[in-house]
Amino acid sequence: MARIMICDDAAFMLKSLSLSVSKMGHEVVAETEDGQDAVKAYIKEKPDLVLMDISMPVKDGIETLKEIMKIDPDAKVIIVSGMGYQEKVIQAVKEGAKEFLVKPVTYPDLERCINKYVPAPEYV
Repeated sequence: MARIMICDDAAFMLKSLSLSVSKMGHEVVAETEDGQDAVKAYIKEKPDLVLMDISMPVKDGIETLKEIMKIDPDAKVIIVSGMGYQEKVIQAVKEGAKEFLVKPVTYPDLERCINKYVPAPEYV
């Protein structure tokens, strides 16, 4: 079971991603709605993986990613965002994001992506 943090300013996306991650057998250790809170939560929780939107208030996903990567160069951050952010996606990958998922994210795509970077839970 991986410890996963979710950062998105849309409440429905937070809930949707959180339910999907939990259904996969992982633990959601933090949910944040802005980049500033995401950095604080990352320091406190030290998650195995972060799912993060690009467009967030206070501090956008790119700035948040940069700060997280300074704190932990081995951080696993997956950007989950809508279409129309091609330049931002390229920048996010240059800054250390592992992958990009386009909203709306399907359960199989989310599961495949998460399992690529953290071990799948073992069911007994």
